[in-house]
Amino acid sequence: MRDQRKTEIKVGVTALIAILLLIWIFGWAKNYRFNQDIKTVNIQFESANGLEKGDIVTVNGVRKGTVTDIAISGNSAIVSTELEPDVKLKQDATFGISMLDLMGGKKVEIKPGTSAAELDYRRLQHGEFYADVPAVMAMLGSVQNDLVRIIKDVEVTLTSINGVLADKNFNQQMKTSISNLAEISSKLNVMIDENRSNIKQMSTNGAQLTKETTSFIRENKEKISTSLNEIQEVMKNTNELIGKLNRLSDETSSKKNNVGKLLYDEELLKDVKASMQQVNELTKTLLKQLNEKGLNVDAHIKIF
Repeated sequence: MRDQRKTEIKVGVTALIAILLLIWIFGWAKNYRFNQDIKTVNIQFESANGLEKGDIVTVNGVRKGTVTDIAISGNSAIVSTELEPDVKLKQDATFGISMLDLMGGKKVEIKPGTSAAELDYRRLQHGEFYADVPAVMAMLGSVQNDLVRIIKDVEVTLTSINGVLADKNFNQQMKTSISNLAEISSKLNVMIDENRSNIKQMSTNGAQLTKETTSFIRENKEKISTSLNEIQEVMKNTNELIGKLNRLSDETSSKKNNVGKLLYDEELLKDVKASMQQVNELTKTLLKQLNEKGLNVDAHIKIF
């Protein structure tokens, strides 16, 4: 009877331990906490695709919390998370939804930040949805038509290139061009070899000429400077002479000097024209007398 009772006690204790162990494993899997000092952080995402209630929250890759709720707010999703008491987040902390594994699971990844001020856990935080394999595949699906068109264009281009490369005339022309280039290169090498001494002499002469020119300039620096000054003085005098000539021309054209008055005086011009006309008539009379009876001078001279 006593042995039977011992056996029942052992079975009961074993069952109790198994139940407690099962509860602990279940709580660990669901991240249930009996501590009341947990920290709640609400994060707004443009999309929470694939994230579910109960998914883990990691801080620098270490599991430190769980997703407790996901709600819709307009065009975004509000994700509520609970973090362990030892987690300390700063104001520059970043939040994101990333892929947990290749099977498609999701997690909330938090970078705690480095600023001095601690995060205000009462405020709504903003996070970013990191593209995973399904998102990338969806993006590829959206550009599928563009990719097909690009592949077709590449195929057409490659076909055209193959057609050009397969053309016998093109190949022959390419071979001829390459052969000509090789021949030109060979001739250039021969010419350089044959004229190497001349090229060297030209380089030496050029260097010597440069040296002599530099020496000449250095030795005659003062003379050159004097010549340049004299040229500048001649240019200055020339400019002054041209200015004086311009002023003389202006004064003459405006009748401000005697030459202008003589050239532009209308009365004087009339007198000159009249005198020229009289001289012309006198000349005609003299020529007529000389041709007919000789020169006839009829002059009355009174001396006293």
